[in-house]
Amino acid sequence: MSGYRPADAALIATDIEGWLARHSSKHLLRFITCGSVDDGKSTLIGRLLADTRSIPEDQLEALMADSARIGTQGARLDYALLVDGLTAEREQGITIDVAYRFFATEAAKFIVADTPGHEQYTRNMATAASTAEAAVVLIDARKGVLRQTRRHSYICRLLGVPNIVLAVNKMDLVDYDEATFRKILGDYLLFAHEIGLGHVTAIPMSGLEGDNIVERSAAMRWHDGPTLLERLEALAAVASAAEVSGPFRMPVQWVNRPNLDFRGFAGTVAQGRVRPGDQVRVLPSGRTSRVERIVTFDGDLEEAEAGQAVTLTLADEVDISRGDVIAIAGDPPECADQFEATLVWMSDEPMLPGRAYVARIGAATVNATVQTIRHAIDVNTLAETAARTLELNEIGVVHIGFDRDVAFEPYETSRELGAFILMDRATNATLGAGMIRFALRRAANIHWQAIDITREAHAAQKGQKPAVLWFTGLSGSGKSTIANLVEKKLHALGRHSFLLDGDNVRHGLNRDLGFTDADRVENIRRVGEVARLMADAGLIVLTAFISPFRAERDMVRALLPAGEFVEVFVDTPLAEAERRDVKGLYAKARAGKLSNFTGIDSPYEPPEAPEIRIDTMAESAEAAAERIVAWLMARG
Repeated sequence: MSGYRPADAALIATDIEGWLARHSSKHLLRFITCGSVDDGKSTLIGRLLADTRSIPEDQLEALMADSARIGTQGARLDYALLVDGLTAEREQGITIDVAYRFFATEAAKFIVADTPGHEQYTRNMATAASTAEAAVVLIDARKGVLRQTRRHSYICRLLGVPNIVLAVNKMDLVDYDEATFRKILGDYLLFAHEIGLGHVTAIPMSGLEGDNIVERSAAMRWHDGPTLLERLEALAAVASAAEVSGPFRMPVQWVNRPNLDFRGFAGTVAQGRVRPGDQVRVLPSGRTSRVERIVTFDGDLEEAEAGQAVTLTLADEVDISRGDVIAIAGDPPECADQFEATLVWMSDEPMLPGRAYVARIGAATVNATVQTIRHAIDVNTLAETAARTLELNEIGVVHIGFDRDVAFEPYETSRELGAFILMDRATNATLGAGMIRFALRRAANIHWQAIDITREAHAAQKGQKPAVLWFTGLSGSGKSTIANLVEKKLHALGRHSFLLDGDNVRHGLNRDLGFTDADRVENIRRVGEVARLMADAGLIVLTAFISPFRAERDMVRALLPAGEFVEVFVDTPLAEAERRDVKGLYAKARAGKLSNFTGIDSPYEPPEAPEIRIDTMAESAEAAAERIVAWLMARG
């Protein structure tokens, strides 16, 4: 076998500029291989690379050496080793991470992602599928349609992968039997119909032997459809045409202002075409203008289309920031801040409704909260089940709210403006991937009502600065005791205050909530909203809640103007809190009679930089209350 040699190598030798121009104009297809464990995904890609002569000589030599040393095919080349690059992958003979490979033919260019088959790595597969224009779903001809086949196919449908190639692999191990292929095809098409998956092309093949990969198989003359490569080349042309269809959209990634005389808006065209003179609308502001220039490093363009990175200048001075969307004026996308979306959860930590996250949609970054989970989806049975949280690799339909309007389109219409990721506020780690279904009606019908008496007027009437004193600490730390003393002293000083106590609130406003992590998050979200309203009325609000999670305390802080949230950490060691346990709660938790108890089987995350820290082992409740009041008086 020879190594890499472009099919049009003769042109390289005589006209390198012509070859580069021809290569750059080829259609590009991004596709994934997916399916269950040991269906032969890595072997198939390796064979595809080999038969299209896309393996450099040095890699081919390394493959020969690795095949002899750790291969699983005896004296033959083990093509899977080309893409199973991690040591753990080679040791176990499985795919763990997503492996990307580029190759090209005379007709097209390809980027293929080899995705893992194990269920625990579903998030890796979903990440690769989010940018794919086609999916090659492999099925072992000996095993038929399996659970992971269904899972990956369903995720492909959710993520809008428009074209499916059903690769019934390892046909050599069933003697190239047509009846076996037809049975598997019938089973898969039945499932595909149930989930609404269209455009399925089935191909019987053998990745190991090369049957119907690049060349037609002499052993399966009964197959009158395309080879795998023929189908991929056809899809490349279709995918390229689809990108430039539709109205123009470009998320702004950067405002380019190198000097006082130039102001441009840089981004990658997500959809459609744009030309100088086109009337455009900027979203979410709704301002309109006209495209003046399309600027690139190589000079101005007469037209830009989907996939091109450009800088637009406009005829008018329009306030545009990163994350805004420039769209054709006559057919712009909608704007909203609340949506129904499908969410794939990718974190080991569960998704909790009410918790504050960061969302990135297009080039925009916004604060986000999952308000409710409508239902979870069992991808094996397609059953819709009730859920309070989403665990790793689970999929659910949720209602989600952003803290401001964003330009969007349903995911089935536009991947670029319909997809978002959720990130951790502290670490920026990716936690989940979402696909917008539609904007909630209330997002368009509910508006802020203008009022004449402002929060400043309420505070001035009371002669004080509003504040929220947020007492946090373990059960039994003395939060309620100290908060009660502080309010008594404020009342004696003629200050207007109100104390929200954790136990008291659960008798009314939050009587429907339990003590799971999800319920604790919702408990604090509701109390935070109430505390904000009271602060708007000019009150000094005191809250005494365990509030074990930093994320929720930070969420409440973000609801208030800077300086109004005062975190008071009532710091008491766990052993001392247990000793003070007049209600016997710790004893019940230790005995297993009380679940989800903070400090025992549910974590407490202490504040990292509280405004006030009370060491209850060194300071009495009375002294602590005096110090807090003195801190407030000094604040004004």
